[in-house]
Amino acid sequence: MEVILINDVDKLGFAEDVVKVKPGYARNFLIPRGLGMVKNPTNLAILAEKIKVREKNEAKQMANVNAILEQLKNTNLQIGAKVGTTSRIFGSVNAVQISEAFKKNGLEIDRRKIAIKEGEIKELGSYTVVVNLTKEHTAEVPLEVISE
Repeated sequence: MEVILINDVDKLGFAEDVVKVKPGYARNFLIPRGLGMVKNPTNLAILAEKIKVREKNEAKQMANVNAILEQLKNTNLQIGAKVGTTSRIFGSVNAVQISEAFKKNGLEIDRRKIAIKEGEIKELGSYTVVVNLTKEHTAEVPLEVISE
């Protein structure tokens, strides 16, 4: 029996794959749990429409990601921090503050997508911020930490 998978199933396939399974496995496990549906012309048409809509949405998202990447290449961040006499920062600069600096430059970057290449920022100086927009698309942005 051929089944169209709705969700990923371990050791069987990924969502939207058409797989051949034993009839009992399909009737008693996949279909009742909402993991698959029977392959027929109606369900194949639904699958084709889902794929078409998903690809259209992904194309829009990729255009948005590419536009953000272009803006990130032309961005230099500066963050002011309170400093003691030894040029050490009171506290540290973290992803939340970097996200706010991006907002001031007109970019909306989620703090969870920001990583600091050198680790923690506890002193004045130049650092590199890595922005992970997608698995394949990352950008490195220079960051200058200055005293207030």
